[in-house]
Parts: sequence; C-alpha cells; structure tokens
Amino acid sequence: MAAPGRILVIKLSALGDVVQAFGPFAAIRAHHPRAHITLLTTRPFAPLLRRALWFDTVWEDGRPSWGDLPGVAKLALRLRRGRFDRVYDLQTSSRSSRYRWFTGGVEWSGVESHRRVNPDRDSLHTMERQREQLAIAGIRDIPPPDMAWLDDPLDGFALPPRFCLLIPGASPSRPAKRWPATRFAALAARLEVPPVILGGPAEAPLAAEILQAVPSGVDLTGRTSLAQIGALARRADCAIGNDTGPTHLAAAAGCRTLTVFGEDSDPALSAPRGPAANWVRHIPLAELRVETVLEALREPVG
Repeated sequence: MAAPGRILVIKLSALGDVVQAFGPFAAIRAHHPRAHITLLTTRPFAPLLRRALWFDTVWEDGRPSWGDLPGVAKLALRLRRGRFDRVYDLQTSSRSSRYRWFTGGVEWSGVESHRRVNPDRDSLHTMERQREQLAIAGIRDIPPPDMAWLDDPLDGFALPPRFCLLIPGASPSRPAKRWPATRFAALAARLEVPPVILGGPAEAPLAAEILQAVPSGVDLTGRTSLAQIGALARRADCAIGNDTGPTHLAAAAGCRTLTVFGEDSDPALSAPRGPAANWVRHIPLAELRVETVLEALREPVG
C-alpha cells in the first residue's frame, strides 16, 4: 500500500487540549515525512500553529455554527476537495466525528477506531488517550516534541531578572476552576521572586488584587501572544496556575509548573504535562491552603 500523500489532522480547541496535542502533531509529522499535512483548527490557534514545523497548511475555519449553513457547506466542500488519504481526528468530539461525512471514504483515526479497541478510552488522560489512538493507527513513537519554535520577543515588558508566572484566570464559564485571587495574592507575597501575572484582559482585576500584595510584580494580562507565553515560561523560575490553557503552555515549554485543581476538573484526565510539571488538588478548591501549594512547589519533579 502506498504511503498516504495527503493527510488531515483535526484539532479545533481549546488551548489546553491543543497544547496536549503537540506530541501527537510532531509524531504524525515524523511518521509521514513526505506527506502534505493539513491542520484543521480554529482562528485563535492558527497563528501559533503556523509557526510550528508540523504542518504544510493550516485551515482556521474548522468550527462553523451548525446553523450557519453556508459556512458548513463551505467547509464540507473544502474537506471533500482536499482529497485526503488519511485523517487523524485528535479532537474526537461529536462535531469532528461528523466531518467524516464530508471527506468520503477516507481512512480515519478517531473515536470509532479507538473505541473498537478500547471501550474505556474516555477514562484515560488526554495524552495517553491520544498515544493509544495513534498506536492503533500505526504510530507508536511519540517522543517529547521540540519546542524551540515556541518563542517571541519580550521587549517592552520590563521584566525583573527572576520571576514566577502566576495564572489566576480560567474559563469564565467554569468559575470553580479558579483558585481565589486572594489566595494567589497571599502566595505571591511568600514567593522568593516577584510575580508576573498572565491572562486575558478580563483577568486584569485579578492581577490588580495580586499586585496590591506585591507591588513589585508585573501585570501582563491582555498583553501577550501565545508564543510570548512560551518565551516567558522558558525564562521564568516557575509557573503556578489554574487548570487553564496558559498553564498547559507553560508546562509544555519546559517551565517548572504547578497546576491547582479542585472539583471542576480531574488531573488524572487533564493535568498539564511537561518535563517539570506537577499538580495539587483540593476539594473545594477555594479552601486549598497557600502552604500546601508552596510545599507542592518544593517537591521534586520527574
């Protein structure tokens, strides 16, 4: 059988899930070195993933509303005209599984092929689940990906020589994933280095509360690109954050990272992974003690 010449990889969202697919992305590229590989994703992640060396083409129109019939028809036509030989569906959602209808009778690695082998696939951590899915498709070597491309200039940020990244935000729709800002502020006051606070514009009030406790810190909420988060993580002493995309990105960049978990997500299924990543969990999350976080931060990793 001829090697696939045209390959589609599907990964639509969210940031943490996209980051946890970096290893599979790199493994697919290594397994198909001469194939033309297209990534189907969404607009927030396309600029970042175009910087990586894993894809020849990145499409960012991967999630039109089902009510947007012209948008769905446009995507369906684009997928059909892609004439792909194989699809790796790493999103494995009900939405992405339906895209099989649009591609015709192409060889497909996704929920159906995986569940035939392991009906309990959903009990695995995201990265183990993807590793097993790719093994079924014949890709068994998934080494840690080279992350040297995850970098960007940090001019104008006035960073201290040493610092710790704090990531106090999370999805607005999941407030139970947030350790209270008062706890982050108390933590910042006990760190040996100043805090640098990351997040979107909506997290600016959280940053302000933390900086009231540690005025020497730096508020970068709403000011960083995803690649700059990688650059900051590469330079930071450590990163401490909620279970949210930037925390996953910091861990993937190799930063010593501690993620705090509560009742709203399970580290056994979704903890950030990286060469120096760790986590601590307390239910309810709001009652997680600062001392417990500091003790976990001091624990050896690896």
